[in-house]
Amino acid sequence: MAKTVFETINEELDSQLQSKIDFLVSGRPEDYAQYREVVGTIRGLRACRQYVEDLSRNFMEDDDYE
Repeated sequence: MAKTVFETINEELDSQLQSKIDFLVSGRPEDYAQYREVVGTIRGLRACRQYVEDLSRNFMEDDDYE
């Protein structure tokens, strides 16, 4: 079965999210400012992922009614 555009976007978001988490966990942030930037990016990626999941769910529900 072919992947949907939503699955493709979520895979990319997951990849970026994991990269940021790995960077944070490794202790590589050089200072508090960089730490805050990475944490903010993680928060933003999680929000984006949730938004895409909601869009996907709504799209599939609308598709069921047609």
